[in-house]
Amino acid sequence: MTHAIVVTATDTDVGKTVFSAGLAGALDGCYWKPVQAGLDGPTDSERVAALSALPAEQILPEAYRLRTPASPHLAAAIDNIAIDPMRFDPPDCPRRLIIEGAGGPLVPLSGGLLYADIFARWRFDTVIVARTTLGTINHSLLAIEALRARNVPILGIAFVGDENENSEATIAAIGRVKRLGRLPHLDPLDADSLRTAFADAFTLADFVA
Repeated sequence: MTHAIVVTATDTDVGKTVFSAGLAGALDGCYWKPVQAGLDGPTDSERVAALSALPAEQILPEAYRLRTPASPHLAAAIDNIAIDPMRFDPPDCPRRLIIEGAGGPLVPLSGGLLYADIFARWRFDTVIVARTTLGTINHSLLAIEALRARNVPILGIAFVGDENENSEATIAAIGRVKRLGRLPHLDPLDADSLRTAFADAFTLADFVA
């Protein structure tokens, strides 16, 4: 049986890939990005490989690699590729599997199929990654509602950015979710700095219960 944690976010460019790398590295797990849209420059799997320092065999190949940098449904249409929902069965991994979505839970994959629908099929514990900047309360609560409406188990919410105590506490209270911690922006960002910052920001036991 696959033991997995899904990582989604409130939006794109929130810090979800960096968080996923930190979590995968801390758990010495496997990492899987079902759909990579955009192949110019390092892919998310390549970034996670570098930032997590995991061996190559623990970075699992994507189900779809789309050239166009866009939402998966649009990238697939432009690339003339039909996305088959049955290809989203999680790959086997003897370790904890970290699955990274694309953007937020309501990102479309194909037709009316959304990432949240796949999450609902899997029923894995899910972490929402959120910014700490203006607008994060609304976006976070909407993501929580979208997952809860589909009975997706929410492990908690992880923040990325500068401390914003009021916003972070408000989201956790109104959304009735566990506040897992906050990863600061890192400069430099590399495997060593991420490993240290992740260990300082999060309690590993929250992810292995």
